[in-house]
Amino acid sequence: MNSTASPDVQRWRYALAGVVSAGLFFGVAELASVPFTRASSPLVAVGAWFIDITPPWLKDFAIAAFGTNDKLALFISMGIVAILAAALLGILARRASAFAAGLIILLAIALGMAVWSRAATGILDLVPTAAGAVTGILALNYTVRAAEATEGSASSNTARDVPRSSRREFLRAVSVTAAGAVLLGVGGRALSSVRNVASATREALRLPRAATPAAAVPVGAQINVAGMPQHVTPNAEFYRIDTALRVPEIDPKNWRLRIHGMVEEDLEIDFAELLAQPLIESRVTLACVSNPVGGDLIGNAKWLGYPIRELLARARPLPEADMVLSTSHDGFTASTPLEALTDDRDALLAVGMNDEPLPLEHGFPVRMVVPGLYGYVSATKWVTDLEVTRFDQALAYWSTRGWSTHGPIKLSSRIDVPRAKATVSSEKLAIAGTAWAQHTGISKVEVRLDDGPWQQAELAEQDSVDTWRQFVLRVDSLAAGEHTATVRAYDREGKLQIEEPMSPAPNGATGWHRVSFTVK
Repeated sequence: MNSTASPDVQRWRYALAGVVSAGLFFGVAELASVPFTRASSPLVAVGAWFIDITPPWLKDFAIAAFGTNDKLALFISMGIVAILAAALLGILARRASAFAAGLIILLAIALGMAVWSRAATGILDLVPTAAGAVTGILALNYTVRAAEATEGSASSNTARDVPRSSRREFLRAVSVTAAGAVLLGVGGRALSSVRNVASATREALRLPRAATPAAAVPVGAQINVAGMPQHVTPNAEFYRIDTALRVPEIDPKNWRLRIHGMVEEDLEIDFAELLAQPLIESRVTLACVSNPVGGDLIGNAKWLGYPIRELLARARPLPEADMVLSTSHDGFTASTPLEALTDDRDALLAVGMNDEPLPLEHGFPVRMVVPGLYGYVSATKWVTDLEVTRFDQALAYWSTRGWSTHGPIKLSSRIDVPRAKATVSSEKLAIAGTAWAQHTGISKVEVRLDDGPWQQAELAEQDSVDTWRQFVLRVDSLAAGEHTATVRAYDREGKLQIEEPMSPAPNGATGWHRVSFTVK
């Protein structure tokens, strides 16, 4: 009996051969990257490279669509593209194995260039990609030969058990290859976690007491309405938006900060020296420039750190300097007005967040915290370098991508309760939310129900001009059915929040937040 497989089945076998071979390619590369820098992993490097070339509109779309899961979405998208490309490569290898191997080599060269483009990578960081490419070619040849055996046997008129044996051999080949890919990839990640000195050091670190502790949170800073966010955002709930596809792991013993450029004296400080300084505590609200109207890319925390102005005073910036270009361990840069780092605001080199060392994903061991400015121009995580310079002489990461060089946080407000499209009871109905005018403070918040008059909301106690402020409008009665609520805020200088809706690019969103809800 002739048991010839259909052309579609044969194509699927070759496609599967390509997919499992690609999996082994990246599994080997992941394991081989363990002794080298994190950027030596080709998947991480190409993901970081993609983030670098992402235009502002696509970045805004990703954050709007996926929020703080934007990096997970990128990994999933990369995985889908890789699977499709690998499947096509497997089908191609059926007739042109040498050409397919050549394509793998070209891919490895492209991935190697992505690795080489990362900060702090060297020639040895190309080893994981090379090892993955060699293994991938061998795996593709192995699985393709197994697929060819099923094709040859199925087209013959031999006994029925021969094609079954060939099919079993093919299944064994792809199963072994796939298992190897999973084990090596997972093993590489596990070993990387085990050797994570930064995580172990952070767990054992005991920060010194602040020489200047933060004042207690005012008793009335928290509005007592169910569903309202906490005045001080827990670390686990604090938003994270940055360009690091994989969180940098920095041993504090190796951390150094260099201050140089347009200064009278270059300065360098290590982690132990930083902790020995008279540290201060300050509650500061941070916001992402990509935060849409009503968005949650904002958080308030108590930071422990050393005023950057004190270090700059020791370096003595030249009179013509007007900007500090901060650089992260992973190569990200931000342009901060020199004035914002030398005036009386609590611009810090932060080492602590909410009474514990900085979480790794929030900049451990040291990050910048600057009140009044969006994070893309001020809140550099894993900071290692401060270059005193001028705006007309240096551009930062996002400034080269169409974003403004200066990024003062805009006066904003949002409704947190009720949520959009929620169904609520008319009894004890409250319209509550949060407003911020960083480094200025909030003086008044007004709420409008449907198309009615503006009503002044009750304000929570002001913590400081550098933190957000909660508000509530308690509604005695509201008819059953669909309703809307709109909010607007005033700062302490009497300035009204901008009504005109504007997208986040290039310097922050504007507009009055409006929610629709149903009263039952």
